[in-house]
Amino acid sequence: MKLGAQINLFARYGDLRYKKMKEHGFDYADYAIYGALDGKTEEEYEQLVLREKELAEEAGVTIWQIHGPWRYPPRDETEEDRAEWASYMRRSIRLTALIGCKYWVIHPIMPYGPNADPEPETFWQMNLDFFRDILVTAKEYGVVICFENMPMRKLSMSTPEQTLKFIHMIDDENFKLCLDTGHASVFKLSPAEAVRMAGKDLAVMHVHDNGGDRDAHFLPFQGIIDWKDYVAALEEIGFDGVFSLEASIIGWKTLPFDAYEKMLEALDCIMAELFRK
Repeated sequence: MKLGAQINLFARYGDLRYKKMKEHGFDYADYAIYGALDGKTEEEYEQLVLREKELAEEAGVTIWQIHGPWRYPPRDETEEDRAEWASYMRRSIRLTALIGCKYWVIHPIMPYGPNADPEPETFWQMNLDFFRDILVTAKEYGVVICFENMPMRKLSMSTPEQTLKFIHMIDDENFKLCLDTGHASVFKLSPAEAVRMAGKDLAVMHVHDNGGDRDAHFLPFQGIIDWKDYVAALEEIGFDGVFSLEASIIGWKTLPFDAYEKMLEALDCIMAELFRK
């Protein structure tokens, strides 16, 4: 299995982050390109992502997937809000292609906020219209949009089954699934069964655990997910992509550095156990 991780897991190493990632057995990285949310121009962002690509290539790491823009709380209610958001997404897609990456992960738009869905038909149609438009840019740049299942219990598009229904409505080879294991677990749903349901529509993943009550981004085996079944499901469908962690080490920014490094050693043991026969 190809192993990947969110680059933030190794951020304390600064410019050595990709080399440390490689040392811990991760050959693939998940990197975020949020567009204009931090106020940078496209030219400034180009320099930023090209530097990121350079650091990754020097370490022998491939940036496998990009997380597109996300702002919380969502602000998608008006046409003006959605047009602004679409411009950020298009910029992020262009930069994804510039960095040489194929897979771009994104969330649905949420015109009623994250915890309300009073008009499901309108909500779905608005997302269909929005992402069919964004898909034009993705296809132009050879990027696959990976639509992510959500942890919001009140949204009618959150579960893996609902997310796959939306993907099938778009019905395009450049529009696939990012399966978030922790988001599925919030609904007490089996990520392994979601893998089997998705089959060839599964493009990338966000791997993390929780207790089934909230989106906690625990490491595997710290929550309720059956990881042996999850790995078995990936093998059953012939998944040839990257097993990519989006988990957090609690306190990674503030732990004494020696303790942080010990936590990464523990992560090595967790990854070995995941694929132990």
